[in-house]
Amino acid sequence: MGKSGGKWIFFTYFYFLKIVAMNSFIGEYTCRVDAKGRILLPAAFKKQMPAGDQEGFVIKRDIFDRCLVLYTTEEWTRQNERIRSQINPYNKEHNAFLRNFYRGAAEVILDSSNRLLIPRRLLEETGIRREVVLAGMDTKIEVWASHIYHQSAAGVDEFARLAEKIMGKDE
Repeated sequence: MGKSGGKWIFFTYFYFLKIVAMNSFIGEYTCRVDAKGRILLPAAFKKQMPAGDQEGFVIKRDIFDRCLVLYTTEEWTRQNERIRSQINPYNKEHNAFLRNFYRGAAEVILDSSNRLLIPRRLLEETGIRREVVLAGMDTKIEVWASHIYHQSAAGVDEFARLAEKIMGKDE
């Protein structure tokens, strides 16, 4: 009995460490898109990732905004598990959601110079040309056309209103 309990303590500890090791991206970086559609992943973002999760990524269009979302492979797996837990593939609306969620998604890898080759169709759909902003958004990195990113910023009053609405609830 004692050995079994020890295994559960180890498992619980390991599981807790895995949860704590989730990515949390912070920072905002302006980068250039080269003629082939490659962008340099800022070193600061690479440092914020666990060592084993620094090469493979999934990139897709964002659901709400005209930007791209870059997930590490580990975070992409976590997102898929969340979706699977809430979706019935035999429900027509759920199926339409799945189709649109995965539409345009692509696997991308870092090359030897820490660049990501972004599929041309995704660059075109989001208006990305020469300059992008990579913005850390907790477990993902948003990739914006620079001019669209700066236009989308909420004003001080609008952000204060959102903060109060979302975070200002008394419990």
